Amino acid sequence: MLLDRLRAADRLDFSRATIDASHVQAKRGRGSPKVGPSPVDRARPGSKHHVLTDACGIPLRVSLMGGHRNDITQLLPLVDGLPPVRGKRGRPRRKPRTLYADRGYDHDIYRRRLRERGITPKIARRGEPHGSGLG
Repeated sequence: MLLDRLRAADRLDFSRATIDASHVQAKRGRGSPKVGPSPVDRARPGSKHHVLTDACGIPLRVSLMGGHRNDITQLLPLVDGLPPVRGKRGRPRRKPRTLYADRGYDHDIYRRRLRERGITPKIARRGEPHGSGLG
């Protein structure tokens, strides 16, 4: 409902979106599937928050996974799970036109899958400058 209201007020920009994840150390819940050993924090237990935002930085979709999971595992579930956003006349928006991501999402098969969904991927390649300022 919040996304519908933001779109009605012309506050959402579906021309491009950004996806990224951040690792958070877990203080409790070691037996939970949403907690796992961090590959970058000396195997301390933690979780990853994955966020898909619009061009203005407004969160469109969020997921939580164990800290040991690759970022790429949440790319398609976040994009496909975006609910239809109403608020204006016409067909509701279901996807951004362009998706920006950092090198954690660098896999050609996922670029193809995004193109099949009508989304232009702008994903940084390992070992090459991105050009957009993303890491």
